[in-house]
Amino acid sequence: MSGARFTDEFKRDAVAQVDERGYPVRAVAERLGVSTKSIYTWQKQFSRPAKVIQEVDAQADEIRRLKRDLARVTEEWDILKKANRILRQGIPVRYAFIAENRLIFAVRAICRMLLVHPSGFYAWLREPLSPRALEDQRQTKLIKTAWKESGEVYGYRKLPPLVDCVAINERARDDLCDLGEDISPNRAWRLARLAGIRAQIGYKKKPGSYGGSPAVVADNTLNREFDVDAPDQFWVTDITYIRTHEGFLYLAVVIDLYSRRVIGWSMQGRTYADLPLQALLMAVWRRKPKTKVHVHSDQGSQFTGYEWQEFLDQHNLVPSMSRRGNCWDNAVVESFFNLLKRERIRRKKYKTREEARRDVFDYIEFFYNPLRKHVRNGMLSPIAFEQQQKLKLQGV
Repeated sequence: MSGARFTDEFKRDAVAQVDERGYPVRAVAERLGVSTKSIYTWQKQFSRPAKVIQEVDAQADEIRRLKRDLARVTEEWDILKKANRILRQGIPVRYAFIAENRLIFAVRAICRMLLVHPSGFYAWLREPLSPRALEDQRQTKLIKTAWKESGEVYGYRKLPPLVDCVAINERARDDLCDLGEDISPNRAWRLARLAGIRAQIGYKKKPGSYGGSPAVVADNTLNREFDVDAPDQFWVTDITYIRTHEGFLYLAVVIDLYSRRVIGWSMQGRTYADLPLQALLMAVWRRKPKTKVHVHSDQGSQFTGYEWQEFLDQHNLVPSMSRRGNCWDNAVVESFFNLLKRERIRRKKYKTREEARRDVFDYIEFFYNPLRKHVRNGMLSPIAFEQQQKLKLQGV
């Protein structure tokens, strides 16, 4: 057979049988039905020089080395991201981090990044924990439990170190004190910080706008005097909105300034005048006030209409209104809306209005009123504060 009858691809495959697979030239020639001279000729034409083979092998070794280095650097980067601030802590804290993450990363790699020796870590692992470390573990579990029961909204504030050691996680410390735990604010702050406990915050609210003219305007008798010494003296009310895939769900609440308790609420898909009236009706039905109560609101159309004014007159309620566009005049109810959205609504996406309605109901009636602690109430929930003050009046 003439060599001109074969394609270059066939010739390269023939040469590969000799150069790469190690078959003798005569055996390849007999199998393919060509002369040995053709095989030798094709070798000169298509065989890679030894220098090229060496370069290719060197490139392959370099690629393998680079892949190993990339894997090592990637692992070290992941360790550093996960071990944020651990390098600033003591050796026992670093050992605890290694023990917690040794199933994710190689122990030697973590030790290298945290500047500790593996033998020291394994020696620490064999030794029993000190009584203080065991107590830290136990109280950390209690703090995490209190944090989760709060809906993961109790966290530490972003304050300078000299300030936050006293103020941070006061609520978490107070929860532990309720359980009979003896723990200082600094210790609660340290354990919560090491456990990664922080407040959960969702999307931000878009700024609103104001327009239109109110029908009836009342004087601002509240005048930002938000601390009252008896229940059912001043109620504050307002309306906010909640996003759902079906559209907005509007929420109206009535809050007693005495304890910051939500005593009335109503939710609807439209902001009709009936929305705040239903919330106020619930408040009247729940509290049954025997004297006049001042009801403070903004100058929204729902509060300046004749239906609202007529309801107030029929139930011995006195209107009070903020100055137009001044949210500070009604800061207590604005603060409640901020808590509701930060601690519950902005951390979720509701498919339907009914789903949002159930979640808001759960927040108000099963968390905020009976459980959520307020600094103004002496770290008591609104219901607990009212019960405490009632017992004091009875001399118990």
